[in-house]
Amino acid sequence: MKRWFADGVFRSVIRNAGYLGSGKLAGALLGLISLACAGHGLTPAVFGILMIVHTYATGAGALVKFQTWQFIVRYGAPALLRGDTRFTRDTIRFAFGLDIASGLVGMALAMIALPFLARRLGIEGENLILAFAYCTLVPTMSAATAVGVLRLLDRFDLIGGQQVVTPIVRAIGAVIAYFAHLGFAGFVVTWYVADLAGDLFLWFLAARELKRRDMIDAFRPGLFATARRLPKAWSFVWTTNIAHSIYSAWGPLSNLVVATVLGPVAAGLYKIASTLMDSTSKPADLLSRGFYPEIMRLDPASKKPWRLGLRVSALSACIGIGLVLLVIVGGKPVIGFIFGKKYLEAFDLLQIMTWSLVVSTAAFPLESLLYMVDRQRTALAAQTASAVVYLGLLYALTHALGLIGAGIAFLIGTILTGLFMLIPTLSSYRNRARYRQHPHPDVAEL
Repeated sequence: MKRWFADGVFRSVIRNAGYLGSGKLAGALLGLISLACAGHGLTPAVFGILMIVHTYATGAGALVKFQTWQFIVRYGAPALLRGDTRFTRDTIRFAFGLDIASGLVGMALAMIALPFLARRLGIEGENLILAFAYCTLVPTMSAATAVGVLRLLDRFDLIGGQQVVTPIVRAIGAVIAYFAHLGFAGFVVTWYVADLAGDLFLWFLAARELKRRDMIDAFRPGLFATARRLPKAWSFVWTTNIAHSIYSAWGPLSNLVVATVLGPVAAGLYKIASTLMDSTSKPADLLSRGFYPEIMRLDPASKKPWRLGLRVSALSACIGIGLVLLVIVGGKPVIGFIFGKKYLEAFDLLQIMTWSLVVSTAAFPLESLLYMVDRQRTALAAQTASAVVYLGLLYALTHALGLIGAGIAFLIGTILTGLFMLIPTLSSYRNRARYRQHPHPDVAEL
């Protein structure tokens, strides 16, 4: 282990995860203040509408969001190391143009659909006008270019600091709205201003870093003309977009299957267990965000990125084992304290699902390694295959074994995802000599 930390790249992954983790922790604590103020300042029904308005806009943003940050890091980082700032500028310009186009489409679709969904969502009267206004946040919510620029330039410290801007503004605004009795409108404005402030501050930081490197013109958006200078640009962004959609749909579809087969009570228990699972998997998620940019700067034909992936995987697996023990010991009291004793049945399900943490935390580097060697379509095929098998198992085992069957299906699905990713990753490692240093198709023609 001491030798691992002697590796500067390994230390960078841990350091970057630490920056992101500190920001997330501070944001979570501040978030409790704003939620407490809104919960006490509004009735439960109105508080629910506030959450629906916010979730509706974020959901619309997630639906149209392209993972443009991955594109910037994947192709911009090797180009920057080569000193090819023109190519790096083009990756940012294309990502920026794509963010603008997809964000505007998402905003339009969200506004068009809102009148048809408003009654079902419980949004009526003046609240509907506020919900329309909130949809104007979709373009900034769905944009990932700014965070991609900061990850490209290894400024994770700035990202960690920026993560507390929205929670701070929201907490201050929520306190004011509560004590000034501003009601629903006051809290909606608070949530809106906080989201906008955090997003704009992120763009400010990215622009400042580009200006320091005399690359501010990279924030001149381009799309089709720029894409013609970026081989496989469209293929990459569409592949990563679909992969992210599959990943995002895993949870909602699981809840829908459980609700259909076992009813709303079981669906509620499954939601509690899956929510706690998501919370405990955050450390691996932070390591993933720090790992991806680092390996894109390494030579895939050498052993270094593969060795780094193995080390990060081993460290992450140890974290996963620790999280499993933590859940087994403290899961039941936490469920009882937060949700009440009537929901303790969710702990039996959680005990089964939690073992998937060991697999998912250990396997997270595999997708990034496949992206490193331009095998993102292989990663997408692995995710799609495991998702299809998982949903079939979920339906069958839930019918046969009830809620416990849902937990078993979740565990098997996670194992299959790791296995389907591992096989092509091992193949790529064995054939690593074919990959040129910082490969990019047709780069010589640029």
